Amino acid sequence: MHSHLLLLGLAMGVMTAPPADAQRAPDSIQGPKAMTTTNNRSNDQNAYAGMWVTKDDYIRHELLPGGRYDEARGNRKSAYQGRYVLAGDHIDYVDDTGFTADGEFRDGVLYHAGMVLYREHKR
Repeated sequence: MHSHLLLLGLAMGVMTAPPADAQRAPDSIQGPKAMTTTNNRSNDQNAYAGMWVTKDDYIRHELLPGGRYDEARGNRKSAYQGRYVLAGDHIDYVDDTGFTADGEFRDGVLYHAGMVLYREHKR
């Protein structure tokens, strides 16, 4: 898992130092399997593009086409921004400060950093 995050950061050219409390990846990469895909949908980096929101609408997590994301929290627009990479139904994030996180899509729901987000449908 941690080697996957390091490989992700290297592939995206993230060279900034993460905050002191950020999850840190080990110095070695344990093999190329870290970036393998698990299904045909994973080949489409935009498969989950769109707005994902918590039930209370406090967290608004927009996955932009092309691998960028923008997350709003409450009234704070663009609280977090960065890049994401999909591998099957798994998503890895590296924000613009270098902090890393991940999540998983299951049955149309995004589970990310202890949050549960649902795809927002246009009205």
